[in-house]
Amino acid sequence: MKIIRQTIFALVITALASCFKDEAPNAECDITKAWIHADNPAEMFFQPTDTAINVLYDKNEITFTVRRNADITALAPRFEITEGATISPENGSVHDFSKGPVVYTVTSEDKQWNRKYTVSFKPTTVIQSSTVLFDFENASVYNDEKKKVGYYKWYETQPDGTKLEYWSNANAGYALSKSSATPEEFPSVSVDGYEGRCVKLTTCSTGSWGELVRRPLAAGNFFIGEFDVSLALTNTLHTTRMGRPFAKKPLKVTGMYKYKAGDVFWSYVNYKVEKHPEIKDRAAIYASFYRNHDAQGKEVMLYGEDSKTNPNIVAIAEVADIPETDTWTPFEMTFTYSTDIDMDELERQGYSLTIVFTSSTQGAYYEGAPGSTLYIDNVRLECEEEK
Repeated sequence: MKIIRQTIFALVITALASCFKDEAPNAECDITKAWIHADNPAEMFFQPTDTAINVLYDKNEITFTVRRNADITALAPRFEITEGATISPENGSVHDFSKGPVVYTVTSEDKQWNRKYTVSFKPTTVIQSSTVLFDFENASVYNDEKKKVGYYKWYETQPDGTKLEYWSNANAGYALSKSSATPEEFPSVSVDGYEGRCVKLTTCSTGSWGELVRRPLAAGNFFIGEFDVSLALTNTLHTTRMGRPFAKKPLKVTGMYKYKAGDVFWSYVNYKVEKHPEIKDRAAIYASFYRNHDAQGKEVMLYGEDSKTNPNIVAIAEVADIPETDTWTPFEMTFTYSTDIDMDELERQGYSLTIVFTSSTQGAYYEGAPGSTLYIDNVRLECEEEK
């Protein structure tokens, strides 16, 4: 039976990969990477790796973060696009980005599909307040026209009025198993909260399809970072790219929560679901602050398997116990630092921060109780005041 299951899994992955590969020359119209050449990158960017951006499937806005005084009047970004597709304006053409974003249209080889991407170069905006507020009021349903599915995404409004998807979740991965689900049936949903709207995270079964590909559960998760759905069937732990550059020293995170564990805990052993009513599911609330480049200058990102253990982490905050409660209850966690902060590197955007919420602590490993639900609202991030 084990051999049969392994064979089926391999065939499913191969078939899906083949499908995507065969489809790309005809119907795909995506930008997969964007980059810019700069003669003196240190004058324009904070880090050498900032010159290139890997563009995730469900992203239509490409934003390069540059230094405040960077000259962006004559730039020629280049793009990697899906095979056979065309792009307009021309790839590598020069534009004045000081006048605002430029919209690029990618058209598939069969001319039946197109996608518009907004490309901009944004001088960094320093957060003035020592307390950052996250109220989760700004949520909208992202509709994937080709996959005929919609799910919630959240954004933060920047001082200049632009929108940034600062927070992410795994709804795009759940869509692979439950394409018929309504936006309210996904693991991460916007609902009425403590004040205004809040985030509702629920651990969900992925059904027979999920069991077939050895992913029977999807925990509700919500984190600062990005979700790479292209890895959902091959390297699930790396779908969650946790962290974004943060130029202040975080001290404490507070907020409001409600939590109820699901009835029966699931684990996945020997290619089948085992149910353990004697095990109680647990939620997780934690944050990690880390250096986003290693000693060789290579970019560092936290993933599902090392979001609390990566050696580049310099501080962690965690809520040790999250009791079940059906009323809004405050939580608080303080950062514990393992090393001093390099203030020069902090100013160069050399540190990143992630804050993580999930309805099942072991959800990344497909363990948890379907129905476990965590509500989060009124999150406050307190930072060290500038001297």
